[in-house]
Amino acid sequence: MPTAPRKVINAWAMYDWSNSVYNLVITTTFFPAYYAAVTSTSNAGFEDGVRFLGRTYVNTEIKDYILAAGFLLIAALSPILSSIADYKGNKKNFMRFFCYLGAISCSLMYFFDASNVTFGLFCFMFAGIGFYGSQVFYNSYLVDITEEADRDRVSAKGYTFGYIGSVLMQLVGFALVMTMNNKAQALQLTFLLVGLWWVGFAQIPFRHLPDIPKSDRQARKHFLVNGFHELKQVWDQLIHMPVLKRFLTAFFFYSMGVQTVMLVAIDFGIKELKLADDRLIITAVLIQLVAIAGAIGMSRLSERFGNIRILSLTVLLWIGVCFTGYFISTEFHFYILAALVGLVMGGIQSLSRSTYSKLMPETKDTTSFFSFYDVTEKLAIVIGLFSFGFIEGFTGSMRNSILALITFFVLGLVWLLLTSAKEKKQAA
Repeated sequence: MPTAPRKVINAWAMYDWSNSVYNLVITTTFFPAYYAAVTSTSNAGFEDGVRFLGRTYVNTEIKDYILAAGFLLIAALSPILSSIADYKGNKKNFMRFFCYLGAISCSLMYFFDASNVTFGLFCFMFAGIGFYGSQVFYNSYLVDITEEADRDRVSAKGYTFGYIGSVLMQLVGFALVMTMNNKAQALQLTFLLVGLWWVGFAQIPFRHLPDIPKSDRQARKHFLVNGFHELKQVWDQLIHMPVLKRFLTAFFFYSMGVQTVMLVAIDFGIKELKLADDRLIITAVLIQLVAIAGAIGMSRLSERFGNIRILSLTVLLWIGVCFTGYFISTEFHFYILAALVGLVMGGIQSLSRSTYSKLMPETKDTTSFFSFYDVTEKLAIVIGLFSFGFIEGFTGSMRNSILALITFFVLGLVWLLLTSAKEKKQAA
């Protein structure tokens, strides 16, 4: 289909502006800093770790497990919801529901303190469910509103909007932390503002994104199982599309590493390098600013050298990031590494999404295909987070967990090279 008018494209990108404040302000900056301060072993009641459902865990270990559980729930729900959205043409309604769930959960974190850690962890989990639940419907709009030639550019525009919005919200939070005497209350207030920002700016895409017509096909199964039937149909097509199949395998492995690094990087700075909260916030802002350049730069490089080749280079850089992260011991080195993470973070997410949209076959069931993509990513994150948390809990050090991430990235790179080889063979 032809690319939609600029007003619609900008409205679509504004959802990245609205919801990325959760992903980049909550998960990578303010919540880890606040959670680490509340559950530190130096605080009364947490000397042995965090009690959760009758067991005691390392504080970051249980946080990883809770987040992984949220991803697992999304992976289970996504096929059901995306199937309904495709057949009923109401993907915007589902996108709106998960947006409100995530925004309300973020705002409720305002009440999280040392007396109700379980409440805080569940709010964190449901905020994640809201964010990632809405993403499957948001991502699928990329195919509905753009022609193939414009998808790298439009996908990068979405991530760029998201990073700019996140930086602005982080600066607001940073100002609160620096000016308020009660630092804990400043962080809690930031959680509330993130929820309001998310739901407020989301009204722009909800107003201007088109309502996608419902499918002219009838669901073949009951709605509770039809989504999984749709995934099987997607898989049945994938096995006859060797390039797309190899790309998704690569995406599965390198997503284990990419998403886990993004979710635990600040925890690493807190626990391994003992960075202060204000330094962590500055680092997070640095990551997002560099990520804007990364998303735009890799979009342009892909136009010249091809998506798979640039993705392979990016994964190679991620391997270098992990090797370096294992050995770093100074604050200065952490800042350099954070800048490199930002450079490759925005690029690999944007380019992965647009590459998948290009390799997809012509279909009306865009949500089902993106559901498959998102389920692949969510299961990868579950494995990545669980592995990271388990290794830290078992060995007592986050550095050992980094070794697992290196393995994931290497496997992703191997499959990208196999994808490139198959693509060249088919072209010949």
